[in-house]
Amino acid sequence: MTRRTLLQQTGLGALGLAVFPPALRGADAAVKTKSPATKAPASSAPPAELAPLNRFGRMMQEYYVARVREVEREANARRAALRTRADAEAYVRDVRQKAQQCFGPWPAKTPLNARVTGIVERDTYRIEKVIFESRPGFPVTANLYVPKGRSGKLPGVVGTCGHSVNGKAERNYQSFAQGLARLGYVCLIYDPFGQGERLQCVGPDLKPRHGTSVAEHLHVGNQQYLVGEFVGAWMAWDGIRALDYLLSRPEVDPAHVGVTGNSGGGTQTTWLCAADPRWTMAAPSCFVTTFRRNLENELAADAEQCPLCALALGLDHADFIAAMAPRPVILLGGERDYFDARGLEEAFGRLKNLYRLLGAEENIQLFIGPNPHGYWQSNREAMYAWFNRQTKISTTSAEPALMIEKDEVLQCTARGQVGEASPATVFTVTRDLARSLAAKRARPEGAALQRAVAEALKLPARDAATPPDYRILRPSSGRRYPKRFAGTYAVETEPGVHTIVYRLSDVDLVSRPARDVKRAVLYVAHHSADAELRSEPLIAEVMAAEPASSVFACDVRGIGESQPTTTGSGFLAPYGNDFFYAAHGLMLGAPYVGQKTHDVLRVVDWLRANGHAEIHLVARGWGALPATFAAVISNGVTQLTLKHALTSYDHIAQNEAYRWPLSCLVPAVLKTFDLPDCYRALAAKQLRQIAPWGAMAE
Repeated sequence: MTRRTLLQQTGLGALGLAVFPPALRGADAAVKTKSPATKAPASSAPPAELAPLNRFGRMMQEYYVARVREVEREANARRAALRTRADAEAYVRDVRQKAQQCFGPWPAKTPLNARVTGIVERDTYRIEKVIFESRPGFPVTANLYVPKGRSGKLPGVVGTCGHSVNGKAERNYQSFAQGLARLGYVCLIYDPFGQGERLQCVGPDLKPRHGTSVAEHLHVGNQQYLVGEFVGAWMAWDGIRALDYLLSRPEVDPAHVGVTGNSGGGTQTTWLCAADPRWTMAAPSCFVTTFRRNLENELAADAEQCPLCALALGLDHADFIAAMAPRPVILLGGERDYFDARGLEEAFGRLKNLYRLLGAEENIQLFIGPNPHGYWQSNREAMYAWFNRQTKISTTSAEPALMIEKDEVLQCTARGQVGEASPATVFTVTRDLARSLAAKRARPEGAALQRAVAEALKLPARDAATPPDYRILRPSSGRRYPKRFAGTYAVETEPGVHTIVYRLSDVDLVSRPARDVKRAVLYVAHHSADAELRSEPLIAEVMAAEPASSVFACDVRGIGESQPTTTGSGFLAPYGNDFFYAAHGLMLGAPYVGQKTHDVLRVVDWLRANGHAEIHLVARGWGALPATFAAVISNGVTQLTLKHALTSYDHIAQNEAYRWPLSCLVPAVLKTFDLPDCYRALAAKQLRQIAPWGAMAE
C-alpha cells in the first residue's frame, strides 16, 4: 500500500483545511494561498492580496532535527559503552522501564467476557468470530483462525493490523492470518479501534463522524492527552488483552506465542515487544526505522506512533524491540518502503550488537523485501520461516494457496460496527475521566498555579534578567500596516528558534527599538502577525486606546513567518506539519504550546530590556493560549486582552466534536489545572475576554 493510497483510504487526502472552521483558519486567506488578481473598476477594487511573509519556513524542521540528532548521539554513546553481558542485561532492564514510562501504568485486568458470534468453516481451518472486552464494556472484534486436523497444543500468534479502513479483513492482513493457520498456527487477528468494526465516533447510521483509521486515531488520541492518556498505550493494551484471550484457548501452547503486524500493525508489534513479557517471538513489518530518519525525511506519523517522552528518555524504535531481548525477533522491511531502510538497518545493527553481548546473536534477524510498503508475500514468508524456526510446527515457509474472504464474511457484529450496541468508546472514557478529574481537582492560585503551569508546559529555565539576542531584518515595504513604518526583529528565544516581532511606528525604523516609552502593547498572533496587522480590528482598537504605547506584534514559533513549509501535507490537515512538530514536541517532553509560551516570555524579557516596564499582552485564537500562560508566569505582563481564547480544556475533553489542534493541547493538564484557573488569577492583571471560543473554536 502506498502512502498516497493510505491517505486516500483514511480520508486524509481530501480533508485539508476542511476540518477547521473558517474562524480557525485565520482572518485572511493570505496566510495560506495567493489568489489570482481579478479585474474590477478602480473605484471598487479591493487592495491586491499580499503574499504571506515566510522567511523562516524551515526553522522548526531544522530545530527539531538538531534536537533529535543530539538525542541520538547521546543514545549511541550509551550503546557503544556496552561491553559485557552484564552491561547488555542492564541496558535491557533500563529500556523496559523507560518504555513503561511512555505507556504509563496499565489498567487493571478485567473479565474479557469473550463470546463467539459465528464460525466460518474452511478446508483446513475454521474462523471463529470473537468479541472480547479489553476494558469494561469496551469491545474488541477479532477473528480466530484455528487449524483443523491437528493434535496437541499449537503455537499461537496475535496479528495486529495496519492502517486499513477494513482492519482485519484487509487482503494482506487476512492473508497472513490464514497463511499461519494453514501452516499450523492458531492466529488471533483483531481490529484496532478506528478501523474495521471498531469505529469510535459514529452516528445512528453507524457511519463515521470524524473519519476512519488515521483520522479517527488522531481525533480521539489528541483529546486523550488532556486527561493524561496515550492512544498508543490504549492500542497496546488491546494487544495485551488479545494475548490473554489467545492463551485462554485450550488449543494454544503458551511456550510458543508470537506477534506480528505491518505498518501501524508493525508499530503495535514493536510496542508490544516492550509491553508484555510473555511473547516468545515477534515479527514487526514495515515500521521499524529510527525517529531521526522519519523526522529528517519529513514523514508524519500517527499519535500512537509517537510515544510520550520517548525521545526525552533517549529511546528509539530499536529499544522497544531490545526490551524483548534475547527472545527471537525478525525485523521486516521493504526496499521501496517509505519507512527508510537505512534506519531499519541502523536499528538492526544496534540490536545485533546487543543480542551478541547476550549470547543470542542468532535470535535477531533482518529481512528487506523488494516491494513498497505493505505485508507482501515475500515478507509474510520471511515471517513464516522465522516462526517455524522457533516452533518447528512446519517444514515449509512457502505460503499455501489462500482464499480471500469478503469483509462481511469476517464480521463479528450484526451490522458491521460495535457501535450498534452503544458500548464504551475511547471518547466516553475520556469524557468520564475528565469529569472525574474536574470533581477532585484543586483550584491552584498564586505561586501554586505558576508551578502547575510551568510543570505542565515543561517550560525551560530562563534568565529573565538576560535579554535574548536578536537580528534586525530588512523592512518589507507596502504591507499596509496600521502605522506607516514597521521594524522587524528576529528575537532568538532559544538556539535555533527566532520569534518574529514587528514594531509599528509613524517614524522610520531600521535600528534597534527605541527605549524611551515605558508601556508597550504586544499582540500575539493567531496564525500570522503580518496578515492580522492588516485585518484584525482588535489591534486598531487597542492602538486607539493607547496612543502613547509602543506597539509590537509577534509570531511565535511555527506560525506566520515560521509556518513550516515541510511534510507536503499542508499546515492544518490532521497529518500536516503543525501536528508533525507538535507530536515531536511531546516525544521530546516539550509540548508545542509550552515552547510557544517560552517564546512569549522571552519576547517580554526583550521588551523589558528595551525599557518597556509595562506590557499589555493582546492575543487572539491560538495565540491566546501562550499569551495566557505567559501572563500567569511573568511579572512583566501588567494587562491582558484575549479574543477567541479557549474557554477550557475540559470543554474539549468532554465534547466528542472539537476543532483545536494538538499544537494547542497540554498533556495531562486536567490533572492539575484548567484555563479558568488562569483566567481567575489574571483578573488582577485587568484580563479582558472577547468572544471566547469553545471546543468547536467558535
